[in-house]
Amino acid sequence: MSTTRVDAPARHDPARVGVRGFADRWPFRRKLNLLVGVPLAVIAVLLSYLFTDQVQEADSAAAAARLVRDSAQVARLVDRVEAEHQQAILLSARYESGYARPSSSAYRAAQEAVDAQVTTVRTAFGDRLPDSEAQALREVAGLSSLRGSVEQSYLPADNIDPAYTSAAQQLIDGLGLDRDADLSAAFTGSLLDSLLRADAAHGAFETDVFAATTGDTNALIEFTNAVGAYDRYTHQADRFTRFASDAQAELLGGIEHSAAQRHIADSYAQLQVGAGHLQADSPAEIQRAVQDALSAYPAYPEQAATRLKITTALIGQIADRADDAASSARWRAGLLLSATLIAFALWIAFAVLVRRSVIRPVQALTGAAREVAEVAGRELARVADDDAEDDGPPRLRDIPVTARDEIGDLAEAFNGVQTTAAALVERQVLSRRNTAEMFGNVGRRVSNLTARQLSLIDAVERGETDPALLDRLYSIDHIAVRLRRNADSLMLLAGIRETVLDGEPTALSNVVRAALGQIEGYQRVRLYVASDAMVEPDIIGDLTLMLAELLENAVSFSPEGSPVEVTVRSGAQGAHVVITDHGLGMSADRLAEENARLIRRERLDLVPTKVLGLFVVGALARRWTIEVALTRTPGGGVTAEAILPPALLLPMSPPTGTPTTVTPPGTSTSGGPASTRTATDRDTAPHPVPVVAEQPKSCASDDGATSAADAPLPRRVPAPAPPPPPAGQAAPGGSGSGASRPLRRRVRGATLATTTGAARSMPQAVRTRDAEAERSALEEFEAAVARAHRDSDSHGHTRPPLDPEQHTPSPKEPRVEHVER
Repeated sequence: MSTTRVDAPARHDPARVGVRGFADRWPFRRKLNLLVGVPLAVIAVLLSYLFTDQVQEADSAAAAARLVRDSAQVARLVDRVEAEHQQAILLSARYESGYARPSSSAYRAAQEAVDAQVTTVRTAFGDRLPDSEAQALREVAGLSSLRGSVEQSYLPADNIDPAYTSAAQQLIDGLGLDRDADLSAAFTGSLLDSLLRADAAHGAFETDVFAATTGDTNALIEFTNAVGAYDRYTHQADRFTRFASDAQAELLGGIEHSAAQRHIADSYAQLQVGAGHLQADSPAEIQRAVQDALSAYPAYPEQAATRLKITTALIGQIADRADDAASSARWRAGLLLSATLIAFALWIAFAVLVRRSVIRPVQALTGAAREVAEVAGRELARVADDDAEDDGPPRLRDIPVTARDEIGDLAEAFNGVQTTAAALVERQVLSRRNTAEMFGNVGRRVSNLTARQLSLIDAVERGETDPALLDRLYSIDHIAVRLRRNADSLMLLAGIRETVLDGEPTALSNVVRAALGQIEGYQRVRLYVASDAMVEPDIIGDLTLMLAELLENAVSFSPEGSPVEVTVRSGAQGAHVVITDHGLGMSADRLAEENARLIRRERLDLVPTKVLGLFVVGALARRWTIEVALTRTPGGGVTAEAILPPALLLPMSPPTGTPTTVTPPGTSTSGGPASTRTATDRDTAPHPVPVVAEQPKSCASDDGATSAADAPLPRRVPAPAPPPPPAGQAAPGGSGSGASRPLRRRVRGATLATTTGAARSMPQAVRTRDAEAERSALEEFEAAVARAHRDSDSHGHTRPPLDPEQHTPSPKEPRVEHVER
């Protein structure tokens, strides 16, 4: 005997085992989706971040462009503030020169221009106006008190200049151009901030030069402020040049090359030369200086307009560059998005192709595996089904090998597995066919031998007149009939189905009698016919065999002193044959198992041989759609009920009112020899059958039921010898003497009698026994026998021969045998 060594399972990390178990539960398709989807999701996140950054950059550039364009309005406001500043200085100089009430119309016009530009700035920015810029606009509005003071009387320049200079400076600071993140790209914020500050510084320079030329008491201070303002302008211009292009730097330099600027520059040069004589000594000198300044004043508004034009042009260029940056950012974002979508589409298409190249062969393998499983299942069902036809070996299609990778190798290997599986199934079918043929041959041989044996016994019976010897011949005849029943069962197991070509409908009670003739212990069976039915000829043989197996079980597994009752009744729903015994019975689980075995199809090589009788019953019941059910008999035992469908029955002829007495075979109704037969042939009827005499009507029970009584085996009356055959012709019935007679057919159940239309009644009281106690005692006895066999095993050593004198087994020594249903 070979042994197989099983290694202990290797130890694994519980965490790894858990992860593998979690991944192993996933379908292959989901694993591929995860394998492709996770990198795709990561790339999508990264690309979305990059795309978002481009979109934000485009939005920032657009916001910067709007801020740059709006800042042009701030530049105009700064220019208006410087113009108002100049008018305030001029009005203050007139007051100092001796004018009692100088005209303030120009100053008020400048104020209105400032206020109107403040409104324009607010409208341009809208809700995007920075808080600091809003505060700067409020500072401009806060110049109203200074304006009133300037209009009322003389106000020194050192009180006027800081207010206007601070207001202009806050307007530029309020924009926060050098701190705005949207303007950080390409130094747009620094470029615009330096431009606005250069413009404001040059405007302050122009105003300070004009104020210094008026010759008032603060002329020297105004000159000093002009010098500082010009230095600021130079610094901011240089700063602008670092961030701007050459063309923009040249355009900004145009502020210094205008005709008005040359006049202002000449005035500034004269102030530098006569810095010590800037302040006038008398009001008349101040008045002359104011008149000179007024005569030269047109150059200042002209220069302011030129400067503002250059500043707004540069602001427009800066805004255009910001728009270009925004547009470029949008294009980059759109290109990135388009490229991302195209790349994603290509990636997804590639992933789908790769996934399909993996999934389709796997699905093909799965489909082929399922087909093999279905074919194997059908073959197993066919092997387990005794009634199934043999269709030959299964035909399996090969899996197409569409790739030369590992999956292709798997497909080729699976094709080899299919070929091997088909060969194994074919060999199994061949083995089953050979086994069935062997069973069939054995069954036919036994059937032929028993037929010959019955013919010989029949010949001997006809020539025998000794009653004692005739009883023995009848017993031998009965054993031969039972042997032929076993041969019929064997042919049934082999799948052989023989159809009766000639026959007549038979009463169901006669079929039960025929079945009784095929079992041992038929004397204990009581037959009660409540209502009879006619059975189709085709089913008589199989029905007799099925009832014989059920009766055999009932007689074999019930005590010898207890009767077995058979009740026959029929109705519109079919005919019922109920067989009741009073033995130990079965447990509930075993009963359910046997009932299931009666329904499902099985082969004998797949079920225990102990259930041969019920196996035959189930096969025949399924063949003819007869419902057979086993239940527990109250008080112990098993009740088997067979229900024949109406399709197997024929309507009964109306009763004549006279009970029929069944005569033994071989005799006529007058006791003489019978020359004709009126029932089925010998192949479908056993011989002999027990004779159950009909009780007289006076013996009927109170409820109208009539019971059958035991009767001995019938005595045959020898028939007269037939005439000799013609000359030259062998005598029928064999090669024996000319006195041999032809075989006569037996009538199935001809020697049994019962009373039709009787209800079922118990002929004798059945002693109630404890089924559980009996079963427990029997199981203990079986365990003891098994233990005795085990203890007496010689373990391969030869047992010493028994001394005939010491142990001589008795021919009637009881033999304990327990056969399960």
